[in-house]
Amino acid sequence: MGIHKEGRGIITKSFFLLAAIIIALFFIIGLVNAFIISAIVALIIFFIIIRFFRSPKRTPITEEGAVIAPADGRIVIVKEVYEDEFLKCNCIQVSVFMSLLDVHVNWFPVSGQIKYYKYHPGRYVIAMHPKSSDKNERTSIVIEENGFPVLFRQIAGFLARRIVCYAVEGREVKKGSEMGFIKFGSRVDLFLPMDSRIQVTKGQKVKGCQTVIARLPELTEAQKFLYNNNKNSAFY
Repeated sequence: MGIHKEGRGIITKSFFLLAAIIIALFFIIGLVNAFIISAIVALIIFFIIIRFFRSPKRTPITEEGAVIAPADGRIVIVKEVYEDEFLKCNCIQVSVFMSLLDVHVNWFPVSGQIKYYKYHPGRYVIAMHPKSSDKNERTSIVIEENGFPVLFRQIAGFLARRIVCYAVEGREVKKGSEMGFIKFGSRVDLFLPMDSRIQVTKGQKVKGCQTVIARLPELTEAQKFLYNNNKNSAFY
């Protein structure tokens, strides 16, 4: 377990800021008890900040056709929706909500080429709210695995006001490799083909890289032949 690179600057600044506040309070108030209490509070705050940016080493599930959890958290949505940004079709939406106590690293849920990437500036509605998927600051990424495009979004929440995404359109990525980071918790949405076999239920706790969210539909022999001869094909 290490500290994520996105948190090192914030942790350093927080340390010096909290130390300055403690010293200032000691000179202003001049009471030893007040100094001890403020130091304890500062240490608790500093420990919480460090926890926000912890970066565990994970061995991802690499099974072909398996869509793995892109983040630690809890399943808050499993429903059929129409995805109108890129896929333009009915999909199964599965959403993972990250609390402030969860690991905030995000991982790619599938392997393949990044077909689409877009950053959307936006608001900071509470991530549990259904409208946060369309209204909040977010990134949208599409990766095609075995001919099936999967769209997923990093969504900022009320406290998470900074999304970091390492996706680059056209790049080949492997499931379980690091996709980015959402500072101070939020949500990741997945939009899956309708025939996908969903492996999770609403309310279930999931672990990034190590929980299978869904299994993509299996291609027929004819579809496999077409896909192998035309990597731009997509089947739903």
